[in-house]
Amino acid sequence: MISFLSALPHVIVMSAEFITGITVNGFLIIINCKELIKSRKPTPVQLLFICIGMSRFGLLMVLMIQSFFSVLFPLFYKVNIFGTAMLFFWMFFSFVSFWFATCLSVFYCLKIAGFTQSCFLWLKFRISKLMPWLLLGSLLASMSIAALCIEADYPKKVDDDALKNATLKRTEPKIRQISEMLLVNLALLFPLAIFVMCTFMLFISLCKHTHRMQNGSHGVRNASTKAHINALKTVITFFCFFISYFAAFMANMTFSIPYGSHCFFVVKDIMAAFPSGHSIIILLSNSKYQQPFRRLLCFKKNQ
Repeated sequence: MISFLSALPHVIVMSAEFITGITVNGFLIIINCKELIKSRKPTPVQLLFICIGMSRFGLLMVLMIQSFFSVLFPLFYKVNIFGTAMLFFWMFFSFVSFWFATCLSVFYCLKIAGFTQSCFLWLKFRISKLMPWLLLGSLLASMSIAALCIEADYPKKVDDDALKNATLKRTEPKIRQISEMLLVNLALLFPLAIFVMCTFMLFISLCKHTHRMQNGSHGVRNASTKAHINALKTVITFFCFFISYFAAFMANMTFSIPYGSHCFFVVKDIMAAFPSGHSIIILLSNSKYQQPFRRLLCFKKNQ
């Protein structure tokens, strides 16, 4: 049985991450839905931020259910929390969060990078029309991978004896399960590869822009340079959160961490930092959202 006092730091950290994530992602959803209703014509940025906010909101809810049940109802957690429904929602919201954030990196790269290749320019001028299809494709791909995780029959109970017996008696299903786990890993690495490519292109574009504009107008140079730097900050922080979540995600999926141990709770805390932290960076890097968000915080303080 887990001591509540030993898990108290985890509860405090998770509560802080949950409150922060719900506030920030809820703000992104509400403010963009409000703009969407006013304009009646969705823009790619509005669709992206609404989708990102909703996916992070769902991921936070799943992680919070896992975390609090692991502390307050450990027996129920061991038996039911890795059931088919919970596993599907966990996988789905994880993958769709990665893909939507990758779409944001692609959008930043196409809109800000100053390459003149014909293929790049073709995508640059058509990204606004392609974005709804990219989001739909991300949604369908995430649902497919989540369904594959269910078919892979990951262990749903933390039962070491059952796992040992399965290992000794059924080597062929084990090989099949490992292969499907590798397929899941590759599915996560694919959006990461796209993200790394976008980051590299933004960095090359920034270097070319700085060299090209050394003798130009300081105002134009500073404005474009600032846009490059803001975009790089966003995608680099996404990379940090992506890697940390991916490592904690795979550690949790292997079930090699002792249940109720300090490492067990640290892994949960790291995973919850992704849907909260990256959304904060998105909000802070966009000046349009900073003032309304400050007003929201001041309104909460005055109540």
